Amino acid sequence: MSPGELMLNSGQGAGSVNPEKPSRSRLGLIVTGVVGGSLVALYAVATPFVAPALRKVCLPFVPATTAQVENVLKVLRARSGTLVDIGSGDGRIVIAAAKRGFQASGFELNPWLVWYSRYNAWREGVHRSTSFHISDLWKANFAQYSNVVIFGVPQMMDQLELKLANELSDTAKVVACRFPFPTWIPERAEGEGIDTVWVYDANMFKSNLHHGSTETHKQKTQINKISSS
Repeated sequence: MSPGELMLNSGQGAGSVNPEKPSRSRLGLIVTGVVGGSLVALYAVATPFVAPALRKVCLPFVPATTAQVENVLKVLRARSGTLVDIGSGDGRIVIAAAKRGFQASGFELNPWLVWYSRYNAWREGVHRSTSFHISDLWKANFAQYSNVVIFGVPQMMDQLELKLANELSDTAKVVACRFPFPTWIPERAEGEGIDTVWVYDANMFKSNLHHGSTETHKQKTQINKISSS
């Protein structure tokens, strides 16, 4: 091979570009874009479902187990009329109650979960006997409901005791799931562990509230008399 040919060949080798490098760069960008887009989509979809559903306390959405739903329906087997699920999440308690003949409603602060619940109710064929409301439980009034279901946390139960005792009728029943009320005495309990539900009779806890208010008034009167003497 002549010196000219050697120089020509070496020049071609130095100036040539490996076609695999642009392909790999493009593939890397595509993979990065797909992964990044997937993470953003997952965050956008998941965030509304795990965001706090109630404002006064941090109450993230935790779906009720099948056993919990069955226990709620079991303790309300002899009941009828209106039912409300406070913090209704994806609507499974409301939908299950509607299938048992209740006129059932759910109150949920998270709008994504409310729309998802409405879709599930339509899909299950009980949309006419269910309703779902985007509402903060502390701003809602539950006086019209004869059966109340609540999946609460310990930090909120004492405040909820006072609210329900003031609003519900004497014939109402309250079912607490996962955590019992701190001062009310349940008339029965069903299930074990996290699937336990406690049933409370409104006539009992309302009379206790009235008795407690009367005693508090008497104590304040006695203190005022002592202070003025």
